[in-house]
Amino acid sequence: MGWNSEVLEKSLAGKFIGRPLYYYPVIGSTNDVAFRLGVWGALEGTAVIADSQTKGKGRLQRVWHSPPGSNIYTSIILRPNCKPDQAPQISIAAGVAVAEIINEYCPGHVQLKWPNDVLLNKKKVCGILAQMKTSANGIDFVVLGIGINVNIGYNQLPPDIRTIATSLAIETGREIARLELIISLYENLAKWYKQLTQRGFGAIKEKWLNLAPMISQKVQVMFRNEVVSGKALGLDDDGSLIILTVNNETVKVSAGDATILKES
Repeated sequence: MGWNSEVLEKSLAGKFIGRPLYYYPVIGSTNDVAFRLGVWGALEGTAVIADSQTKGKGRLQRVWHSPPGSNIYTSIILRPNCKPDQAPQISIAAGVAVAEIINEYCPGHVQLKWPNDVLLNKKKVCGILAQMKTSANGIDFVVLGIGINVNIGYNQLPPDIRTIATSLAIETGREIARLELIISLYENLAKWYKQLTQRGFGAIKEKWLNLAPMISQKVQVMFRNEVVSGKALGLDDDGSLIILTVNNETVKVSAGDATILKES
């Protein structure tokens, strides 16, 4: 069943995120459309949502499986007054916002995985992809793309990700109302974005650390052809992961895939 875009627009009236709202039954990528809108001067809070994507984007050039009638695929335009090197804070804040909403459906079973995955019972239920355009004055805009597996069934997941991905329906055993979920998501994103822009990163960082099991664990971060291994110490104030390497050096990692290493 597709979105009821008219009901959604009425529910978002007067809200920070979702006014205006661009709805598409089928789209290539919500991030691509939102990025074009950002270039054309779209207001902060503009949201793009689709029932399905033919070229859904994940991190590191991966594809985000985007069938119709089951999940949430949305991208939001933000225009923060901050330096480009602080932009990762936005993804961290978004992860906290999503985790808080999903925890309402599965209390106590939600975790965060650096840099921007939300896990449900240790499997990925949400991915976040932030894309930024800068100018001489700093950040022009950030497109925050969010994909949440809501009602997709186990057999609908691609075979290669069935052991590492899940959905709210799989974990709760019931169908979830996507309309209610997206409204709550937009409201919570607005709350945590306001927290970031008005009060700083401190409370967001603390919340994220409380939901991140990899902190104090041995981890490995892979980015392109580089690998960094060591103990995850925490988050830097720019959103980077701080790692103590085997050579007793403290390094900051700003991008990559992080995994917890099993004790030998």
